[in-house]
Amino acid sequence: MTLVAPRFQARPAPRLATLLSGAGVALLPWMVVLAKTLPQTAEVSNWSTAWIGLDAMMAAGLSGTGLLLRRHDPRAAPLAAATAALLVMDAWFDVTTSAPGGARATALALAVCAELPLAAACAALAARRPHHG
Repeated sequence: MTLVAPRFQARPAPRLATLLSGAGVALLPWMVVLAKTLPQTAEVSNWSTAWIGLDAMMAAGLSGTGLLLRRHDPRAAPLAAATAALLVMDAWFDVTTSAPGGARATALALAVCAELPLAAACAALAARRPHHG
């Protein structure tokens, strides 16, 4: 068995790391502003388009991840990471925007039984090192 070292090791750019970290920290006070100023309810245009678009992205992510995984393609890992994020986001918004009662119970059941387990599976796949053959 011969181990081949990569030609170059990608290192994160310090400026980009600082920018991303700073952007994350900058969001904290913005979240306080939103918590104090956003209304509890809102009428939304294009509601169905937004949800259908999110479901279409999740369908593409899940299908694409499955296809790449079946082909042992290392690109499955980053697609799985993105899909995991979409699934968690979908669960969050399904639960937090659902009406109390049956709609919320359905959203919680889907989150616990489908979206979050699929997100965990995608995250586990994304965390694995890609195999180069």
